[in-house]
Amino acid sequence: MQAVVIYESLTGNTARAARLIADEVAAQGVDVTVFPVTDIGLKALADADVVFIGTWVDGLILFGHRPGRAGRIKAMPVIDGKRVAAFMTFAVHAGKALERFAAVLEERGATVVSRLLLRRDHLDRGIADFVSATLATVPA
Repeated sequence: MQAVVIYESLTGNTARAARLIADEVAAQGVDVTVFPVTDIGLKALADADVVFIGTWVDGLILFGHRPGRAGRIKAMPVIDGKRVAAFMTFAVHAGKALERFAAVLEERGATVVSRLLLRRDHLDRGIADFVSATLATVPA
């Protein structure tokens, strides 16, 4: 099995979360590569059985939550038919940003198989279960 982790990061939190996810994917015996959204390895993406894609929650504290730099996600290479796990980092409140992010990914042709919100001060919480659930969606 092959996995790719793609991330968009502003302050480094989402990049750190991407590395934590990649470490867990590797710990579960899957070959994994990590790329920022601005420098995706096209061959690795084409060969991937599953793709983890992350960004941060942008917006005001109480409203206007949306995926950070969604334009870059919309401009990434085609992910038609790929199993995708969406993850987002946030500081205080995420609102409906994760649902909006999943919709952006589905517009790009992804099949979103799992989702995870990661609070920036607890980035490691839930990653093992998220990765396990995601990898379980890939046929053997």
